[in-house]
Amino acid sequence: MASVVDWALLDHTASEPVRVGDMVSTDAGGMPIYRVLAFAGGRALLAGERQTPARDMPITAFRWRAAPHAAA
Repeated sequence: MASVVDWALLDHTASEPVRVGDMVSTDAGGMPIYRVLAFAGGRALLAGERQTPARDMPITAFRWRAAPHAAA
């Protein structure tokens, strides 16, 4: 069964715009999607969906964060 992901705009002005474990993307439902491994100083250590090395990127490069999906 395929999982459904709802997307919410990232609030870059929030004190904690993302948390460890969040999924982020530059495009809502778009690719690539990264999982946040660590977050500090406006930068996130991100893991890709495939077996690629983790990468350090500014969180401002992303517009979307996966939001909890409300069950129907």
